[in-house]
Amino acid sequence: MNARQLEYGALRAAGAISLFGILAFMLLPIAIVVPVSFTPERYLSLPGLEWSLRHYEAMVTAEPWIQSVGDSILIALISGAIATLLALSFGLGLWYSRTRYTKWLIGFVLLPMIVPPIVSAVTVYFLEAKLGIIDSYIGLVLAHTIMIVPYATVTILIALLHVDRRLEMAGRNAGASTWQITWKIILPNIRFGLVSAFFLAVLLSWEEVVVTLFISGIDIITLPKRIWDGLRLSVDPIIAAVSVVLIGLTLASILVRGIIRAARSTAHARAQ
Repeated sequence: MNARQLEYGALRAAGAISLFGILAFMLLPIAIVVPVSFTPERYLSLPGLEWSLRHYEAMVTAEPWIQSVGDSILIALISGAIATLLALSFGLGLWYSRTRYTKWLIGFVLLPMIVPPIVSAVTVYFLEAKLGIIDSYIGLVLAHTIMIVPYATVTILIALLHVDRRLEMAGRNAGASTWQITWKIILPNIRFGLVSAFFLAVLLSWEEVVVTLFISGIDIITLPKRIWDGLRLSVDPIIAAVSVVLIGLTLASILVRGIIRAARSTAHARAQ
């Protein structure tokens, strides 16, 4: 083994150690949440010799937390569906019209993504105060939809970029109407983009907290806001239990996605 190989091996080892250190630094705060969720105390603390599931039991039996989870799921699903439909309509309109104002229109739709969340929150608050829909399901759905539409729009626009326009021309030549082309040609080709846009919108609505802090808090409390209130007011260990469950769901989703992708790759390789 010559000096160059030794130097290369040392660099690889140093890179691996650095990468491990960075990952450990980033994941350690998340890992600490796990033992904290098993504390027998009524406040956030690391458990000693005694570990308890009392906070997990409280999480699934406490009415306020159950209500917050239900509200978050309902609002996220409705907001995600509306945002996806709006993004699809906008994307199809641009795809068909090919207007020279495309860049300006896209920039306008993406404003909620560019503007700081606190500015959007204040703007939405005054809008809903005038409409009288603060602290209501309609108000929360409207606010969440405004905030997540840009992300769904970007996803669908990217999906539409991969649609060959010759398919539209072939449909026109066959006598198909715009509705038939959209339903039978365009939508099947962007179905994965639609699903991705919907799931992304649902996830963003689920975790939205900045705008929610401004327009709710008495009648309707979403899960992120209840976690925020718990950290600010009572430091309830149930928050740690909820966090562990959400982390577990995230890891399970990543694992399932990896398994599905591996299965598709295997099936594709066998087909070839």
